[in-house]
Amino acid sequence: MLFLILVGFLAFYLAWNLGANDVANAMGTSVGSKAVTLRQALLIAGVLEFTGAVLFGREVSETLATKVVNPAIFAPEVFLTGMVSVLLTCGLWLQIATWRGWPVASSHAAVGAIAGFSWVSAGLQAVDWSAIGVISLTWILTPLISGSVAALLYSLIKHWILDQPDPVGQLEEWIPWLSTALFGVFGVIVLPTLSLPLQAFLEQHGIALPAHDLAIASGGAAAVGLTVVSWQRLRRSTGTARQQVERQLAQFQVLSACFVAFAHGSNDVGNAVAPLAAIAYIHHTGSVPLQGFEVPLWVLVLGGAGIVSGLAVWGKRVIATVGENIISLQPSSGFCAELAAATTILLASRLGLPASTTHALVGGVVGIGLVQGLKSIQLGVVRNISLAWLVTIPIAIILSAGMFALARAWSSPIARLLP
Repeated sequence: MLFLILVGFLAFYLAWNLGANDVANAMGTSVGSKAVTLRQALLIAGVLEFTGAVLFGREVSETLATKVVNPAIFAPEVFLTGMVSVLLTCGLWLQIATWRGWPVASSHAAVGAIAGFSWVSAGLQAVDWSAIGVISLTWILTPLISGSVAALLYSLIKHWILDQPDPVGQLEEWIPWLSTALFGVFGVIVLPTLSLPLQAFLEQHGIALPAHDLAIASGGAAAVGLTVVSWQRLRRSTGTARQQVERQLAQFQVLSACFVAFAHGSNDVGNAVAPLAAIAYIHHTGSVPLQGFEVPLWVLVLGGAGIVSGLAVWGKRVIATVGENIISLQPSSGFCAELAAATTILLASRLGLPASTTHALVGGVVGIGLVQGLKSIQLGVVRNISLAWLVTIPIAIILSAGMFALARAWSSPIARLLP
């Protein structure tokens, strides 16, 4: 029990730094566009990051714990020692990056660290390079897909609303479509999973209703409600036409920020808790986890709590980098970046792929900058962010290998803690 408590503290430390870095960049666009204050962003992230982690975070956690390397070729105590080194490596690198204000990808650090200790302990054949290839492909595609979606959506809003002689009237016509897009993304990807308990309850009472029907009905009702409320607010608003439009789109961005926070919690919590889940499994069973093992609820809760705590205490530096230092954001552009990022990350979570929320949001912001004009992008900031992305994997591999070599000297004491 003492061993699990100590490892739990390490996992909390990693989740803390993940929250300070990854969650901070997830909320940066909302703070940068002034759609929400820093305090409001912390509250939104606190609730929805935790909810997404607990309700939707198992698949990515299982992928990292069992599919980056083949656990079956490791002795239990070796795999356990390796996962401890992963916790230390990822926590230290994320803390360094946060101190520097670099929005790095925790998924890079986690996958690199797992590959690093596996390579040192069991050779090249221990690493599932095909799985890493698939995961690496998501890192390349994530900013491209998110940037393309953000650029397309912002181009439509700019052409059909912002640049029109009567932008307020145009926005009024577009509100139903924007509401549908916003809740459509959430409804199609997330609600089928969240509606399973309600579906089971209805089936117990003789009502057979497929989960996707519940999701469509819920999303449709929410979109109608948002449309009506938005029309009422727009008709009561004052100020210049552009101010009225941006003020209304800020309301949409608050919702998109909620979806980004939920999406991030559902995906990136795996980077923090997958090693802990594997360690807990070995500690209780004396064997390595194989595909299909269940991530305990308490592990997800611990990860969610650590993420929220780290954001609240250390998140301000990275929020400034993503929200203010790449391009100047307005609610209209911030909304497009967040909706594109949430769509991309939720799809990755649905497929169990550890995609990068950092890549998705930075890609979305850069995509909007390209629509506004290349001069609007602070290329030096983008260069520094890209460099931080590139060095994360080799640094994680080297750190993890070194940590494992040191921890292996303690393998006998660790082994005695196993059942």
